[in-house]
Amino acid sequence: MAATAVEGVALTALRSVLHRARQAAEQAGRRAGDVRVVAVGKTKPISLIRQVYDAGHRCFGENYVQEIIEKAPQLPEDINWHFIGHLQSNKVKPLLAAVPNLDTVEGVDNAKVANYLDREVSRIGRPPLKVFVQVNTSGEASKSGVEPSDCMELVKHVKLGCPNLEFSGLMTIGMPDYSSTPENFETLLSCRTEVCKVLGMAEFQCELSMGMSNDFEQAIKMGSTNVRIGSTIFGPREYPKRQ
Repeated sequence: MAATAVEGVALTALRSVLHRARQAAEQAGRRAGDVRVVAVGKTKPISLIRQVYDAGHRCFGENYVQEIIEKAPQLPEDINWHFIGHLQSNKVKPLLAAVPNLDTVEGVDNAKVANYLDREVSRIGRPPLKVFVQVNTSGEASKSGVEPSDCMELVKHVKLGCPNLEFSGLMTIGMPDYSSTPENFETLLSCRTEVCKVLGMAEFQCELSMGMSNDFEQAIKMGSTNVRIGSTIFGPREYPKRQ
């Protein structure tokens, strides 16, 4: 398929996702503006991301540090970048150096990486960095995130012990077959209830990042404020073939 045709498909898909997100929010009695759609360009070329940007979208995400530090400098500075997933402490410095418009890290899953982020934000003098604490609601060993029972402790550490970080909410990834997705999302909702009760926060001050291409409408109806959409907008991911 020609590049322009692929780009046209991506723009049509973006509009469809935004429409579906609005509908899901309205069906749940929420405002469309309460839900943020993060367009995740994992493995996709800069030209395709630029097309979506030119259509007016400004919130993009990447899953790998190497990809975001290569792409971000070549794209407009008014993009709000989200780094999504597990972040190794040794990647904190290159990530923040290469992406000054990094808006949010969705995936702080331990105190060590929180401390590294806090120190580096302070060192370079940038505004506080928004972070979501990642919770492993499915119990899968292959997934990052703190156990739900340990969520409160890490949130306290970020909110009270990392002055250069802005605790923004909780994030999770549902089961791959989506059969247990409602249960996983309910677990995150329970974590938010506990966090808000203990820290005296209103629920709107603690966002929920849950929902991807195959379950984002359900996530929105269950209270998600941040959905991460990759393949539904950009098409199937294209991984290099192994030699």
